[in-house]
Amino acid sequence: MPRLTISQLKYIPLAVAGVLAVTAQAQDVEAGRKKAETCVECHGPNGNSTQPLFPILANQTARYLYLQLRDFKEGRRKEPQMDPFVQNLSREDMFDLAAFFATQKIRSTSFKSDPVKAERGKKKSEEVLCTMCHLGGFLGQNEIPRVAGQHYEYTVKQLRDFKTQRRTNDAGNMVSVSKTLSEQDIDDLGHYLAGLY
Repeated sequence: MPRLTISQLKYIPLAVAGVLAVTAQAQDVEAGRKKAETCVECHGPNGNSTQPLFPILANQTARYLYLQLRDFKEGRRKEPQMDPFVQNLSREDMFDLAAFFATQKIRSTSFKSDPVKAERGKKKSEEVLCTMCHLGGFLGQNEIPRVAGQHYEYTVKQLRDFKTQRRTNDAGNMVSVSKTLSEQDIDDLGHYLAGLY
């Protein structure tokens, strides 16, 4: 068996750390799968909600999911239906749930976007620079959510909540942008985003 040189030995801790990180991630996902059993009634199997006012969690960014659970638990985001589910979650529970839902495959909804409204929504999204935060394809990044393929009804409700400041756990970005949106803009954006994958 060939002997490792001193320069090669320095990479062993990095390789071990990489293996441990992958193993920890797998454990988080499996722990999250079990913990997510209570989420199915509203958010659907594997986070693919069939109820349009409940968000699709599948393939959402893990960082965003964790932060939203934390905000619900700490009262920065309010939704009475979530209260009983978040009050006893530990930090580890929230990380596990986020890891699980982030790895699930999103499925298309039954919503049919109006092509005229979707085109107007696309233009409005370009005008207000939505992709600067949500990225091209609206797939999200880190604490910025994926909004592509999200339920029309849920998207419209969130935009209205930001506009009226019923929801404010966004560091001010969404509140600021949504204040510039008309009801037609919100409707159009809902049609546009619901049709993306």
